[in-house]
Amino acid sequence: MQKQYPQLLKDALRTNFKIELMELVKNTTKTEGPDPMNKAASNSKKTGIERISGAEAVIKCLLEEQVKTIFGYPGGAIMPIYDKLYSYQKEVHHVLARHEQGAIHAAQGFARVSGEVGVVFATSGPGATNLITGIADAKIDSTPLVCITGQVGSHLLGTDAFQETDVVGISMPVTKWNQQVTKAEDIPEAIAKAFYIARTGRPGPVLLDITKDAQFAELDFHYESCQKVRSYIPNPELEEEQIKAAVELIDNAKRPYVLFGQGVILGEAEEELKAFVEKTGIPAAWTILGLSAMPTDHPLNVGMLGMHGNYGPNVLTNECDVLIAVGMRFDDRVTGNVAKYAKQAKVIHLEIDKSEIDKIVKADVPVLGNAKRSLSALIAAVKPNEHKDWLQRFHDLAAIEKEKVIDTDLYPTKEGLTMGEVIRRVNEHSKGDAVIVTDVGQHQMIACRYAKFNSSKSNITSGGLGTMGFCLPAALGAKLAKPERQVVAVIGDGGFQMTFQELGMALQTGAAVKIIVLNNEFLGMVRQWQQMFFDRRYSSTEMVNPDFVALAKSFSIAAVKVEDRDALDKAIKTMMEYDGPYFLEVRVEKEDNVFPMIPTGSAVDEIRLD
Repeated sequence: MQKQYPQLLKDALRTNFKIELMELVKNTTKTEGPDPMNKAASNSKKTGIERISGAEAVIKCLLEEQVKTIFGYPGGAIMPIYDKLYSYQKEVHHVLARHEQGAIHAAQGFARVSGEVGVVFATSGPGATNLITGIADAKIDSTPLVCITGQVGSHLLGTDAFQETDVVGISMPVTKWNQQVTKAEDIPEAIAKAFYIARTGRPGPVLLDITKDAQFAELDFHYESCQKVRSYIPNPELEEEQIKAAVELIDNAKRPYVLFGQGVILGEAEEELKAFVEKTGIPAAWTILGLSAMPTDHPLNVGMLGMHGNYGPNVLTNECDVLIAVGMRFDDRVTGNVAKYAKQAKVIHLEIDKSEIDKIVKADVPVLGNAKRSLSALIAAVKPNEHKDWLQRFHDLAAIEKEKVIDTDLYPTKEGLTMGEVIRRVNEHSKGDAVIVTDVGQHQMIACRYAKFNSSKSNITSGGLGTMGFCLPAALGAKLAKPERQVVAVIGDGGFQMTFQELGMALQTGAAVKIIVLNNEFLGMVRQWQQMFFDRRYSSTEMVNPDFVALAKSFSIAAVKVEDRDALDKAIKTMMEYDGPYFLEVRVEKEDNVFPMIPTGSAVDEIRLD
């Protein structure tokens, strides 16, 4: 037993929850002593407990967690699990990606639209490492995932065996929790814990690495869902004193301002947010991951924060007297130069993750807890109010932005097509009811600025990590999660070419995603920075692209290219009404820039309109 202590300590330190070492020792000692295999077999006959392989236990555990869809790519080390999956095709749908990164981005889109945990399978070695970008993306964007990777047999661990990689060590910084499973009997408990950790508190990705011998070995199958983990408190209790302090600030504020993020969506607090701002009359602005938590046309929704956000929401951040942050983490793209950020304001921060409190912006009143509960407590205690003069300041600045930026983006007079007018046409046909999935770059900022949303969980994008190649597989995952909803993927020509192989996923599943590639033959966001800050030295940003329409058609997807304004509306109407996946390439202005813009190192009120 003594020789196992260093490994036990290492495993304990790997978790994000500081599970006590004695509990790990206790769990380990359960399997010591004589091999209980024969006795367990006889007991299973008496009790009716089913004796199955570890591989089959994985599938049964997922069914216990109500999993109906799995994204993945098979390989040698996970082949026993795939073999058992063959027998459960009626119960669970496996979606074959063309690359493991495509599989995990699809699972992200599935999770973000459905609110469920996304599930991914991959094999060992390169299969597992190909998941890392998506895992990192899911971690920073708080997306609940359970990733199950196969691993070489436990007797080969540490020998540099074929396709052996320490995926637990590699993924540790970008997972909420991870664990390697080397014994079949540990699989049910590990999977139960994985789902509990992934979906509770601030959600995130979890990885289980299961050795091949654990998949082949047998166990007496019994599954119990996990209800708690020692030292892990996913929903901290509200502190009444903090609520009282927040209410006092809000009731006495002259220029209060709400900033809301994805925590509102994850906490299912959309109605509470709406009720809170309506009772208090406080203007509210959103981060790109908070977009769609509140209808875009709501009279108190004043727009987008951040580097390419709206003019008023950024400028007036440095004029408010009370700033109420709800489920957002003060990312640098929101704050600009944090040394000049909202220094005049008292800050109330509603946040479920204690590590985010005071991390970037000091909170005068931190309110730790789930956004739904925190907002409900505030709604019950604050006084009804309105702030007409303060709200008018937002309207005045919005009028300036409309004249200098928005009208040019949405209703251009120049010959070339703009990204903004494409999004305007999509809005006209979607009526704000579509799920809009974006990649990363100029088109992402334009879509987030101008897309209209009536309901939550409708804006899907890569926020914190900014992962090019995210959009196409994420859109397919979103459509498979919600086939009844219209799903539109808006992608740049650069990001599309990172994961366009997932058109094969569309071909095989028939997922009716509407794909728009805005082709400016540049890596547009980098080019914009090169134009503005590097004397137009366009280093490695101009792209020689393939025939996108021919490429889409090679996957049996209907496809059209549009290059002039007269054909745009008809093409989008045809696409939106088409029964099946559809590809639309739109040739847009090559050197069109996204404004407003906060240059790096500048304060939010130093935002530029041109």
